[in-house]
Amino acid sequence: MLVDDAPRVACVTPARRVAGRQITTATGLNPTEQQRWSEAFLACGATQCGFCTPGIVCRFVGHERRGVDLSDRTTVDKALAAHLCRCTGWQTIREAAVHAAAPPADVPERDPEAAARRASIETGGPQQSVSASVLGGLDFGADGAPAGTLTAVVGPAGNWFAAETLTQARRQAGKVQGRRSTLEPVPPIEVPEPPAGEEWDVRLATCWTEPGYLESDAAWCAPGGEPSDPLANGGAFGGKVSSPVQDEARQLAAEIGQPVRALWSREDAVRRGPKRAPLAAGLRADGTGIIRIARTPGAADILRAVLPAATIEEVEVPGPATSTELRAAVWAEANMLAEALNRLRTGESLDTSSNTATVEITSPEGATAQATVGPAGIEVRVEAGDPLDAVTLRSYIIGATHMAWSWVTSESLSVDAEGEVQDLTIRSFGIARSADTPNIEVTIEPSQEIPVPAGEAVFAAVAAATWLSAGAPPQLPTGRAALASPGDG
Repeated sequence: MLVDDAPRVACVTPARRVAGRQITTATGLNPTEQQRWSEAFLACGATQCGFCTPGIVCRFVGHERRGVDLSDRTTVDKALAAHLCRCTGWQTIREAAVHAAAPPADVPERDPEAAARRASIETGGPQQSVSASVLGGLDFGADGAPAGTLTAVVGPAGNWFAAETLTQARRQAGKVQGRRSTLEPVPPIEVPEPPAGEEWDVRLATCWTEPGYLESDAAWCAPGGEPSDPLANGGAFGGKVSSPVQDEARQLAAEIGQPVRALWSREDAVRRGPKRAPLAAGLRADGTGIIRIARTPGAADILRAVLPAATIEEVEVPGPATSTELRAAVWAEANMLAEALNRLRTGESLDTSSNTATVEITSPEGATAQATVGPAGIEVRVEAGDPLDAVTLRSYIIGATHMAWSWVTSESLSVDAEGEVQDLTIRSFGIARSADTPNIEVTIEPSQEIPVPAGEAVFAAVAAATWLSAGAPPQLPTGRAALASPGDG
């Protein structure tokens, strides 16, 4: 929001500090600002779910009103430091800032229906790409609840507390805001020991990580009715793929006998939301060896399909729930290992002096992504059938690229020996900021074939190329290698 035209983060600004001052949200921007910025975001593919963009637009307008040059990447990176956009990967937002500062003379017209169709293919659900998604005009999980709807929150023991207001419900539940811990994240599963006298040719152990979607789970329901959709207009690789909050809202409404809005806090989402299953692998060059993975329905089958010669051991690991429903979960990790083995079989070394690796992967849906990661940045080439709308497809490719690179290089979550999550703030997840993110170049191959989702192929290819470009270190995250300067390009 803007406070007397100065950008402020609304969720951490007490109301008492802004008493008597002028407050402006995206809805209150003047029509010229709204139109110019929404057109810039749409032209660049800088919005997906639209949950984060109203705040980002407000910050950009606040800087703009003060005469700040938003065509400079360093300036834009600093402006975005207080924000999180999990879906777009930042680059298209930076491009939108430049577009708004100096709109090009010729902006190609786009077909909103084609854009929505491609977005829906990438997300697996209904999706819109319109001005309202940029400025916060679309309904999210618990929006649209009728007057008199109770608000329910989860207490420390996992039980629900409902009240007329969110503040009252939080007080009843005894909610305490989460904090960042000093506990060092470590892989919860150790790489298996090789047989006596042997060494593994490939080793990999992964940490707990947090999906980190920005919109926490929420749904409302009337007694005997159907709950609202917590995934409505959800983003792609940063979005939720499922949520138990719908069933929780339905059950609460039935028990209480009036409409209830069920809300997860950020801490609830981290503690209760599903995670990628951690694994630890030790493999020989011929693909034999041992992969241990946190017991997760379907995970062993995914590993066997990609790495049939390996022995898969499912183990009990104290910690949050795991799921293969997260996009490319387990499948990407399996393909990372498979790509390392492919290099060894062709006589290549995993130690790379050039810090550059190229990987090509085809998803089960038929999309092919080739990713090159190196000092110059990241290049991604994609064939995913008919693009339908190249701007939209490019946005989802960049988002999946950012999430894969960030996951491999910097993301982790502290979980103690008893399985309790200790890192409960967004900044503790290690998600790469705009300033940290290398330049991403995208090439989309033209095609008349049936359109298929590109995200999982892109994620797996970029993740594998990022890992191999660092020399296939035995643990994720790898730490960030020196790539192209964020000020370049």
